[in-house]
Amino acid sequence: MATVGPDVMVRETARLIASDKVEGTPVRRSNGDRIGTIERVMIDKRSGRVAYAVMTFGGFLGIGEEYRALPWSVLRYNEDLDAYELNLTDEQLKGAPVSETGFYETGRADREWERRVHDYYRATPYW
Repeated sequence: MATVGPDVMVRETARLIASDKVEGTPVRRSNGDRIGTIERVMIDKRSGRVAYAVMTFGGFLGIGEEYRALPWSVLRYNEDLDAYELNLTDEQLKGAPVSETGFYETGRADREWERRVHDYYRATPYW
C-alpha cells in the first residue's frame, strides 16, 4: 500500500491553490463589496488549462441565486481582500450570456457559447 507524502496534502503554496480552496471563495469588487462566490472551477480535460469559474450571485440565503461563467482570466486574486477581484456591476453580470442547453445542470458547454462568454468579458479564450 502506497503512502501519501506531506506535499500531496498541501492545499496552498505561494503560487498554487487547491481547487477545493477556490470553491467557496468570495468574489469582490476592488472596494470590498461582495459580488458572489466561486461555486466551481472548470478545467479543460485535454489541455489542463483552467477555462472558467462558475460564480453564484444575487439571491438571499441561497434562494434566487444566479450562476454565471467567468473566464478565469478576468479574475485576479487580491490578497488584501482575501477574494477574487472582479469589477463588474450587477447589471453587467445579469447581462452575461447564460447557457440555453442547461450547462450548469449538465456540465456540457458548446464552443459557441464559450466564445460568447469570452467575447462578453473581452477575454482571450483559453483554447
